[in-house]
Amino acid sequence: MKALRIGGVVLLVLVAAAVAGVGIPETAGGAESSPTQGITVTGTGTAQAVPNEAQFSLGVTTKGGTAREALAANSARMERVIAALKGAGVSDKDIKTQDVSVGPTYDEEKGSPTGYAARNSVSVRVRELDQSSSVLDAASRAGANEVYGPSLTRSNREAYEARALESAFGNARKRAEALADAAGVKLGRVSSIVEGFSGGPQPVWEAARAAKADTVGAPVEAGTEEIQASVTVTFAIE
Repeated sequence: MKALRIGGVVLLVLVAAAVAGVGIPETAGGAESSPTQGITVTGTGTAQAVPNEAQFSLGVTTKGGTAREALAANSARMERVIAALKGAGVSDKDIKTQDVSVGPTYDEEKGSPTGYAARNSVSVRVRELDQSSSVLDAASRAGANEVYGPSLTRSNREAYEARALESAFGNARKRAEALADAAGVKLGRVSSIVEGFSGGPQPVWEAARAAKADTVGAPVEAGTEEIQASVTVTFAIE
């Protein structure tokens, strides 16, 4: 009888131990993860590029006694402008309609309606920068009375971005080496790199900012674009 009781007690102890161990993960070899040692720095670099393309916004505004008259006159004039642009060497794919609108006009003093005004504008990309003046002249002669731009760009911008990134990485390595020397350690391999281009997508230009439609042969100076890049690099410590 005592042997039976002892056996029951042992069985209960084993069951309790088994239940207590459910859901408890085993220790992975007793090794705990430790943060990776390294030096993280941010480097900056630049590359100078000369723009070779220009983009303009050309508009036509006309007036009429009715909305239909104003829009009809506007459409006829814009057709002449587009034909002039193509005659100046701008391809179809580089001419894109931006907006078309028509609305009433009012007397500034009395506030009474005087008729209607219609407006149509197109975005024009000039792939040869030195042709900008002739393109603007042709458009203004054909009836374009609004010109905004230029927005200057570089056709192979990616190549200059790569140069700026290379310069930024070199700057990051120099910074990391300086820190390693100060700490009395040696740099190891690169463990991570994060790229970035400072200044956003809008570049900073040293160039003409606008041109007037009534100016024949409006000069457009290319200037230079400074493409800025940054990289955040982590170097391991040997």
